[in-house]
Amino acid sequence: MIQINAGKTYKRGANVFLLLLLWSVGQAHAQTGRIVGWVRDAVTNEAIAYATVGVQGTVVGAVTDSAGRFVLQRLPPGLYNLDVSSVGYKSKTVFEVEVMTSAPSELEIKLERLATELEAVVVKSDRFDKSDESPVSLRTIGRSEIQRNPGGNRDISKVLQSLPGVAWTVSFRNDLIIRGGAPNENRFYLDEVEVPNINHFSTQGSSGGPVGLINVDFLSDAEFYSGAFPAGKGPALSSILLLRQREARTDRFGVTATLGSSDLGFTLEGPLSPNSGLLFSVRRSYLQFLFAALALPFLPTYNDYQLKTSWRLNKKSQLRLISLGAYDVNRLNLQTNETPEQRYILGYLPENNQWNYTVGLVYKYFGKNEGITAVLSRNMLNNEAIKYRNNEKNSDNLLLQYRSYEAENKARVEFNQYRGSLKLNAGLAYEWVSYYNSTFNRINDLSGNIIEINYEGKLGFSKYGFFVSASEAWFDRRLVLTAGLRSDFSSYGPSTNKPWQQLSPRLAATVNLSAKTNVNFSVGRYYQLPPYTVLGYRDDQGKLVNRANQVRYIGSTQLAGGVEYYTDFNSRLSMEIFSKRYDHYPFMLRDSVSLANLGSDFGVIGNGPAVSTSTGKAYGLELLAQQKLYKGFYGIAAVTVYRSLFSDRNGLLVPSSWDNQLLVSLTAGKRFTKNWEIGIKWRFNGGIPFTPVDTLLSVSIPVWNVNGRGVPDYDQVNALRTQSFHQLDFRIDKKWFFPSWSFELYLDVQNAYNLKIRLPDYLDVLRDENGQPVADEQNPGYYVPVFVSNTVGTILPSIGVVISY
Repeated sequence: MIQINAGKTYKRGANVFLLLLLWSVGQAHAQTGRIVGWVRDAVTNEAIAYATVGVQGTVVGAVTDSAGRFVLQRLPPGLYNLDVSSVGYKSKTVFEVEVMTSAPSELEIKLERLATELEAVVVKSDRFDKSDESPVSLRTIGRSEIQRNPGGNRDISKVLQSLPGVAWTVSFRNDLIIRGGAPNENRFYLDEVEVPNINHFSTQGSSGGPVGLINVDFLSDAEFYSGAFPAGKGPALSSILLLRQREARTDRFGVTATLGSSDLGFTLEGPLSPNSGLLFSVRRSYLQFLFAALALPFLPTYNDYQLKTSWRLNKKSQLRLISLGAYDVNRLNLQTNETPEQRYILGYLPENNQWNYTVGLVYKYFGKNEGITAVLSRNMLNNEAIKYRNNEKNSDNLLLQYRSYEAENKARVEFNQYRGSLKLNAGLAYEWVSYYNSTFNRINDLSGNIIEINYEGKLGFSKYGFFVSASEAWFDRRLVLTAGLRSDFSSYGPSTNKPWQQLSPRLAATVNLSAKTNVNFSVGRYYQLPPYTVLGYRDDQGKLVNRANQVRYIGSTQLAGGVEYYTDFNSRLSMEIFSKRYDHYPFMLRDSVSLANLGSDFGVIGNGPAVSTSTGKAYGLELLAQQKLYKGFYGIAAVTVYRSLFSDRNGLLVPSSWDNQLLVSLTAGKRFTKNWEIGIKWRFNGGIPFTPVDTLLSVSIPVWNVNGRGVPDYDQVNALRTQSFHQLDFRIDKKWFFPSWSFELYLDVQNAYNLKIRLPDYLDVLRDENGQPVADEQNPGYYVPVFVSNTVGTILPSIGVVISY
């Protein structure tokens, strides 16, 4: 969104960057750091003595003591890969452990036991943490990969856009659009706690937004599933993102200050006792000041916090407290109404307040051959919006007054059992949902009649789930099979309370053709409850319209299969095919469009009458070449060819809003001496389908007075397509290390070659000198239509500073 006068901003930013470099040259002396770690059994959490830990590509190494502890001393600052092995365990590679002088690098490494008959040997595993339950459609990303991603702006959602199957938009949002599915089909977990919102200014009923909420400095790594979902997580239809946070440092308290392109953040971490630690961060944006200076018509402000506290109760049990939240405000800048673009945005955009939080407790118990995980959590989203015609604040001009909250109280318990090569997993889940909605909204129907939506109501119901899965390896792990079953049901209504209607079986298989090559397969049936905005919609009499309409769980049958090849230098090549078929998707009756086509804009989706009649499908091919850090180089090349189709009002399958057809992402980087690093990312997206506006209906005087913008013509849903678009981003990092602190400076440039992208023109109306719409004398009852050019894309440089003590 920061795109005005970018050339001047770039020149000033570059000058500041160079001055800071000159100031810092010669200030840092040769410093070293250390890695402190513990190697433990993944099942029992017991220490593994005499495990070997080696720094990849060097002769530096260590052996763990009786407590499983190791120390690697006198390492120059930088990134290191660690190879870890022990007799009777699968070996493991831990990628990109960062060594700094301001704090020791601390990590806990879990090794997986081998079957009894193999306990006398060391077996080498693949270096990409392959999962038996999800052998396909799983990618793992490390903390350093997230932080340095060019154009990612330290936002996990934008970083994921480098992976196969993930589309991106040009509207400065970070919606996760996975394999042709809608943004509302994703689920997020932070240290086992489900977090419904990971974005500021999130779209209610969906999952996207313009700015990420997660502090990536807290993360150790992330597992991203675009299919083959584990039975214990969900329900989801497009993706599951598991975010794991690191532990706090144990030597002393330290602070980190981060100044980014749009916000300022502080992090505090350290030990609370010998067996507990604290991570806490706060952040506040300064976009509102920058947007005011750039004469933009809206002024957003966001704030957030994140907290993790851990207690090691004893050798067999742990307790963690997780919390994060945000408070976001968007106000109109009514002083900026000189250009057609400014007046158009001011004419329809509401002002809004939004806040959300998640808090959860996670208890883990480690037995001899079993484990238990118990999670209690609560999350809440509060969303408010208001809009007046011509922004004149009186009751006669009120067009929209909206307030809603969603609260979930959750409990989940999960049991793991290990018997040789057999792994068993089972669990139960319960949620109590509380949803409130107060809506006053003047809108038009498809015939142009103006109607008022005016209702208030609360909804409460229970959600239940159970799951079980089993994995077994045969023939020295040449064949690995996993079978799972899950069911989710709720007390919302008779269409959702029968567990057998949502039985979700799944099967996965891996055939290891050699130590480097394997073939993988997964098939499953998945379900997801529609958004609460759909479930809680009421008519003027307070009746739950969509419960009466028998709205039910969305279903999807999915298949994925592929082949992988691993090299000896930390890289892999893979090819996957996928197929997804949808049924019982909500079809929004007022607009005559599938909910599957909505969710990439700001505001609220699903707040209207619906029936579960929409169907769809997506299918495609993904190619991936991934190079983990090796001799200073790293990179990802991903190509996806696919189609995404959903039914229109006539029941015919037409391109969905996510049918880009071709996605290409190329990311590469190199680490140089003296802690310099350069990364580049180039992406290509095929054109995005869009629905043209109904010009005559839109400029009808009563219709325009309540909408202030074009009304989509859903008789032509996604009949047109934008031009293809592409973008080059690059990033330069430089770090300096001092005896007890470090200083990092980076320059990140998005859209480096300043590509301009033509999007559908805005439909506006002719206005007089006072900004009031002008009636069409030759067409009584209508305003004079005017189309405003909608071209986006400009070079977007930013400078960031990170100081750690």
